[in-house]
Amino acid sequence: MTKADLIDEVSRLAELTRKDSEVIVETIFDSVVRSLRAGDKIEIRGFGSFRTRQRKPRTGRNPKTGEKVEVPAKKIPFFKPSKELKDLVNEGSASRRRRLRRQPRGRQRFRKSEVRSQKSEFRMQK
Repeated sequence: MTKADLIDEVSRLAELTRKDSEVIVETIFDSVVRSLRAGDKIEIRGFGSFRTRQRKPRTGRNPKTGEKVEVPAKKIPFFKPSKELKDLVNEGSASRRRRLRRQPRGRQRFRKSEVRSQKSEFRMQK
Protein backbone atom coordinates (compact mmCIF):
# COMPACT_ATOMS: atom_id res chain seq x y z
CA MET A 1 0.00 0.00 0.00
CA THR A 2 1.34 3.41 -0.95
CA LYS A 3 0.68 6.77 0.68
CA ALA A 4 -1.79 7.58 -2.13
CA ASP A 5 -3.63 4.29 -1.46
CA LEU A 6 -3.79 5.14 2.24
CA ILE A 7 -5.20 8.60 1.47
CA ASP A 8 -7.85 7.05 -0.80
CA GLU A 9 -8.78 4.52 1.90
CA VAL A 10 -9.16 7.24 4.56
CA SER A 11 -11.21 9.30 2.14
CA ARG A 12 -13.51 6.37 1.36
CA LEU A 13 -13.97 5.10 4.94
CA ALA A 14 -14.36 8.50 6.63
CA GLU A 15 -16.40 9.91 3.73
CA LEU A 16 -14.10 12.93 3.44
CA THR A 17 -12.73 14.69 0.41
CA ARG A 18 -9.41 13.49 -0.91
CA LYS A 19 -7.84 16.82 0.07
CA ASP A 20 -9.02 16.51 3.71
CA SER A 21 -7.80 12.91 3.86
CA GLU A 22 -4.43 13.97 2.48
CA VAL A 23 -4.11 16.62 5.22
CA ILE A 24 -4.91 14.02 7.90
CA VAL A 25 -2.40 11.44 6.61
CA GLU A 26 0.34 14.07 6.12
CA THR A 27 -0.28 15.42 9.64
CA ILE A 28 0.10 11.97 11.17
CA PHE A 29 3.32 11.26 9.27
CA ASP A 30 4.75 14.71 10.10
CA SER A 31 3.96 14.17 13.78
CA VAL A 32 5.72 10.79 13.78
CA VAL A 33 8.82 12.28 12.09
CA ARG A 34 8.93 15.27 14.49
CA SER A 35 8.67 12.99 17.51
CA LEU A 36 11.41 10.66 16.25
CA ARG A 37 13.70 13.62 15.51
CA ALA A 38 13.17 14.82 19.07
CA GLY A 39 14.12 11.37 20.37
CA ASP A 40 10.63 10.52 21.61
CA LYS A 41 9.07 7.08 21.45
CA ILE A 42 5.70 6.75 19.72
CA GLU A 43 3.43 3.99 20.97
CA ILE A 44 0.17 3.12 19.23
CA ARG A 45 -1.71 0.48 21.24
CA GLY A 46 -2.68 -2.55 19.20
CA PHE A 47 -0.35 -1.53 16.35
CA GLY A 48 3.22 -1.07 17.57
CA SER A 49 5.85 1.43 18.59
CA PHE A 50 8.33 3.62 16.75
CA ARG A 51 11.64 4.74 18.21
CA THR A 52 15.15 5.51 17.07
CA ARG A 53 18.21 3.36 17.51
CA GLN A 54 21.76 4.66 17.58
CA ARG A 55 24.24 3.10 15.16
CA LYS A 56 27.93 3.30 16.05
CA PRO A 57 30.49 4.69 13.61
CA ARG A 58 32.21 1.99 11.57
CA THR A 59 34.58 1.40 8.73
CA GLY A 60 32.87 0.22 5.57
CA ARG A 61 34.04 -0.57 2.06
CA ASN A 62 33.09 0.95 -1.26
CA PRO A 63 31.80 -2.12 -3.15
CA LYS A 64 32.94 -0.76 -6.52
CA THR A 65 36.52 0.25 -5.66
CA GLY A 66 37.10 -1.76 -2.48
CA GLU A 67 38.57 1.23 -0.65
CA LYS A 68 37.78 1.81 3.04
CA VAL A 69 35.17 4.41 3.89
CA GLU A 70 34.38 5.83 7.33
CA VAL A 71 30.64 5.60 8.04
CA PRO A 72 29.60 8.10 10.75
CA ALA A 73 27.33 7.33 13.72
CA LYS A 74 23.66 7.84 12.96
CA LYS A 75 20.14 7.37 14.26
CA ILE A 76 17.82 5.02 12.43
CA PRO A 77 14.04 4.67 12.84
CA PHE A 78 12.91 1.35 14.27
CA PHE A 79 9.39 -0.13 14.36
CA LYS A 80 8.37 -2.89 16.75
CA PRO A 81 4.96 -4.43 15.99
CA SER A 82 2.60 -5.17 18.89
CA LYS A 83 1.53 -8.69 19.79
CA GLU A 84 -1.98 -7.93 18.53
CA LEU A 85 -0.64 -6.89 15.11
CA LYS A 86 1.54 -9.99 14.89
CA ASP A 87 -1.45 -12.18 15.77
CA LEU A 88 -3.67 -10.47 13.17
CA VAL A 89 -1.05 -10.87 10.44
CA ASN A 90 -0.46 -14.55 11.29
CA GLU A 91 -4.13 -15.37 11.93
CA GLY A 92 -4.54 -17.49 8.79
CA SER A 93 -1.17 -19.21 8.95
CA ALA A 94 -1.79 -20.82 12.37
CA SER A 95 -4.68 -22.89 11.06
CA ARG A 96 -2.62 -23.76 7.96
CA ARG A 97 0.23 -25.01 10.15
CA ARG A 98 -2.19 -27.24 12.08
CA ARG A 99 -3.48 -28.74 8.83
CA LEU A 100 0.04 -29.37 7.60
CA ARG A 101 0.98 -31.05 10.87
CA ARG A 102 -1.84 -33.58 10.44
CA GLN A 103 -0.71 -34.67 6.99
CA PRO A 104 1.36 -37.87 6.91
CA ARG A 105 5.06 -37.47 6.33
CA GLY A 106 6.75 -39.03 3.33
CA ARG A 107 9.21 -41.07 5.38
CA GLN A 108 8.24 -42.54 8.72
CA ARG A 109 10.64 -42.50 11.63
CA PHE A 110 11.06 -45.47 13.92
CA ARG A 111 12.65 -45.94 17.29
CA LYS A 112 15.95 -47.82 17.31
CA SER A 113 14.32 -50.76 19.07
CA GLU A 114 11.67 -51.00 16.33
CA VAL A 115 14.34 -50.93 13.62
CA ARG A 116 16.32 -53.69 15.37
CA SER A 117 13.26 -55.91 15.68
CA GLN A 118 12.40 -55.36 12.01
CA LYS A 119 15.98 -56.24 10.98
CA SER A 120 15.95 -59.42 13.07
CA GLU A 121 12.57 -60.44 11.59
CA PHE A 122 13.96 -59.86 8.10
CA ARG A 123 17.03 -62.01 8.84
CA MET A 124 14.83 -64.83 10.17
CA GLN A 125 12.80 -64.82 6.96
CA LYS A 126 15.93 -65.58 4.86
